[in-house]
Amino acid sequence: MLRNFTICFLLLLTACGGEQPAVIETDGKAPTTEPLPYVVAAAHPLAAEAGLEMLARGGTAVDAAIAVQAVLSLVEPQSSGLAGGAFMLHFDPATNDLTSYDGREIAPASAGPDMFLKEDGSPMGFYDAVTGGHSVGVPGVVAMLAMAHERHGNLDWQTLLAPALRHAQDGFAVTPRLHESITRMATRGRLAQSEKAAAYFLDANGDPWPVGHILKNPAYATTLQYLIDEGPAVFYAGPVADEIALAVNEAAGVATLTADDFLAYEPLEREPVCATYAGKKICSMAPPSSGGVTLLQILLLLEQTDFALQAPGSATAWHLLLEASRLAYADRNIFLADPVAMSSDTYSADDLIQSLLLPAYLAERSSLIRKDVSSIEVSAGDPISYIGREGRKPGQDASPEPPSTSHFSIMDSQGRVVSMTTSVEFPFGSHLMAGGMILNNQLTDFSFQPVRDGSPVSNAVAAGKRPRSSMSPVIILNEDGTVYGALGSPGGSAIIGYVAKTLVALLNWDLTLQQAIDEPNIVVPRGGVLVEDDTLDEARLADLEAFGHTIQQQDLTSGIYGFVLTADGSIDRGADKRREGVVLTVP
Repeated sequence: MLRNFTICFLLLLTACGGEQPAVIETDGKAPTTEPLPYVVAAAHPLAAEAGLEMLARGGTAVDAAIAVQAVLSLVEPQSSGLAGGAFMLHFDPATNDLTSYDGREIAPASAGPDMFLKEDGSPMGFYDAVTGGHSVGVPGVVAMLAMAHERHGNLDWQTLLAPALRHAQDGFAVTPRLHESITRMATRGRLAQSEKAAAYFLDANGDPWPVGHILKNPAYATTLQYLIDEGPAVFYAGPVADEIALAVNEAAGVATLTADDFLAYEPLEREPVCATYAGKKICSMAPPSSGGVTLLQILLLLEQTDFALQAPGSATAWHLLLEASRLAYADRNIFLADPVAMSSDTYSADDLIQSLLLPAYLAERSSLIRKDVSSIEVSAGDPISYIGREGRKPGQDASPEPPSTSHFSIMDSQGRVVSMTTSVEFPFGSHLMAGGMILNNQLTDFSFQPVRDGSPVSNAVAAGKRPRSSMSPVIILNEDGTVYGALGSPGGSAIIGYVAKTLVALLNWDLTLQQAIDEPNIVVPRGGVLVEDDTLDEARLADLEAFGHTIQQQDLTSGIYGFVLTADGSIDRGADKRREGVVLTVP
């Protein structure tokens, strides 16, 4: 099927009068290292081809990102969409400028700390919170892409949205993953109870559309045409915003999302968080994502152990990675949130971020790691004292953070790089649809309980606030400041662990990117050790358990897509076999 997609893409370019490039494809089955100048790695072949089409037309990495996201919104609606949010890292080698863009959703003015509490003060059930209309935040991805495009884009929106418009009108084939997601959420979730979602994803008998069914989305085509005709501002002041607000308010039974909420939305440029690890500069997203700080903490804690001396993939290496992760997640669950909530009377959010990454603080935390036995239970530290400040420790977060999301990595012909993680949060978000799009449920990434053990939770719900995220897009730089690679993953709170595993396998274990992605997923997003089903034999499981780890095996579907530039100028590409994505390159 992928080869047919690629042939159609080449025919399209030829019909448009463009020079026909030689497209080399990889499906994640083997590492490839052909010397190629630009690359698109994304979670669906049609999305990757849309990005490649923009690059072939002379577009930038940001141009390609817009095309990729617009198609993903259509063909992978269970994971991301234009009615969701995202974080983007962008690197421009001409200026050596590494920038991050925050397109995270915000809570509407109606939101308050008791938003997900029942009358008796106990937390709402997850599905009641997700599907009731109250979970939808003001979407941020379109505004973020518009900001990045204004600064880094070349092509017009009509060109950028053409592939998505074409597939919405002509239809696309339902993939096995989309079919499985529809089936799961129609039975275990409430997708079948959402009128528009059921009419779109289910047939007349209420059954999920089968694999290969050609699914058309005229409502999404209309939304795209609004964006083409009137520009991205129409998403926040016009028929698109009106339709989203109407769908949310009808589901909620009250006016929770208003025109003023849309008008108030602003994407933000933020400083990325960076640290040197294994001779490379690792950069990721700062709060409101917890991903970047927590990821860097894991890596820097490992450097204070003898992790680099352990045999690749050995039980001791995994044990040390798990112990470093426990400590980093413990800090994350207390300190990281929207920066507006991370500060106090005595310190700022930047102060707190700095303290969490201080060598002296990390040395003290790493002293808790024992090479022979697991600590199992760990608490957050006291980082702010390391910069001479005092403050009350916040309460423990209580947000469910289920896995979903998507990631793509892009490099254009000028070496500009985009690493972008994008999400509607839960599979099919709130299960609500408007404008042919799945609406996010990102507000359930806030803590359901605003106070824990008598202490206010930093990630509590508040009007205008951005919920904490785990999204961890990464750009890796060499010592001389040139690009080494880019990657990221979906997976809820496990995203951080998936990315950390891939980085240590790549940089410490000297694996190719594909081999690093293929390594088992072993993570501790909520304290207990989760091991990917059918990846460790009994002997290796026993070796891990000998450290005192209690292990639960389950499906851990990461979705890492990325590339690495090798010393000889080749591109080492990686596509996670656990999903349906591809990496496409053009020489």
